[in-house]
Amino acid sequence: MKHRMAIIGYGGMAGYHHENINKHFPDMEIAGVYDIREEAGQKAREKGLAVFKSPEEIYGNKDIELVLVATPNDFHKPYAIACLEAGKNVISEKPVTLNAAELEEIIAASKKAGKFFTVHQNRRWDRDFLILKKIFADGLLHDPYVIESRVQGSRRGLHGWRGWKQNGGGMVLDWGVHLIDQMLNFTAPKKCVAVSAVLHKVFAPEVDDNFTASFRFEDGLNYIVNVAMNSFIVQPRWHISAADGTCLIQNFECEGRIVKLADDKTLEWAEDIVYTAAGPTRSMAPRPRETTLELKLPDVTGSWQDYYRNIIEALEGKAQPIVKTAEALRVMKLIDLVFLSDEKKCGVECSI
Repeated sequence: MKHRMAIIGYGGMAGYHHENINKHFPDMEIAGVYDIREEAGQKAREKGLAVFKSPEEIYGNKDIELVLVATPNDFHKPYAIACLEAGKNVISEKPVTLNAAELEEIIAASKKAGKFFTVHQNRRWDRDFLILKKIFADGLLHDPYVIESRVQGSRRGLHGWRGWKQNGGGMVLDWGVHLIDQMLNFTAPKKCVAVSAVLHKVFAPEVDDNFTASFRFEDGLNYIVNVAMNSFIVQPRWHISAADGTCLIQNFECEGRIVKLADDKTLEWAEDIVYTAAGPTRSMAPRPRETTLELKLPDVTGSWQDYYRNIIEALEGKAQPIVKTAEALRVMKLIDLVFLSDEKKCGVECSI
């Protein structure tokens, strides 16, 4: 017996879900979609999908056990709660809500209904992020103290509703939510104790199109998240400073390297000043080559399909959803503080 899923909101990401399920998961089928836009319904019909006339048709269909909510962000909460109250399990596209308080309402509805609710945080399976995790899990580097996570481009445009505050547009809620989810997944169970953020509206009138946020953790780790849509010379996807070396992951293609200490011997300082392009210096003189090792990045494979494999197991009672509501709530609480820090023009202390 196949698991039947409906989709509310048939835009670009919903199309991805549809194609992904059709291609990889024969145990699941799309029962149909609902979208207030006639053109979206027509597109769904052309792809062979049934189109519901109203969300109530989904709520009342006893054969549908799972609903994907893939609408503009400000509609996630009402549709999610309505689906849960109708006895459906629910996946929400990210960002799950516009703020933490809205998510708490959904969590309460999920507990009351006895159905699971989860978020499509698919970038936990990105290869570049899995490489970062493996570097420290395998002990290639130790004790990171600065991690820089950046996604940059130069398209200078926010498509459709993503440019409007009412709909929950902007880069903090678009890419930022992914990078912060990765951050909390990597640092768990350590708590974040301070947030400092600067948001820019370079060409978008209502929402941020560039932002930088710094998160300080209880062990002293400084984790920097930056998203930019006006960067014509992009910075590395990851730059990690650890006690015993440095890691660079240049891009999503995962070009990069690790440079680490060859041993734990103390480097002796030369008595003479060293002359470099920067002028005479001791502190910034080049390190002798024989004191370091250069390593390739570990070979890691990841697949976004793992998200739906877990969902099917959750529907069959074999597992809990990997992306837990408590984790999503931590993300949204930090996002609330990103906006608050920018508004107050100063850092904000916390314990999240």
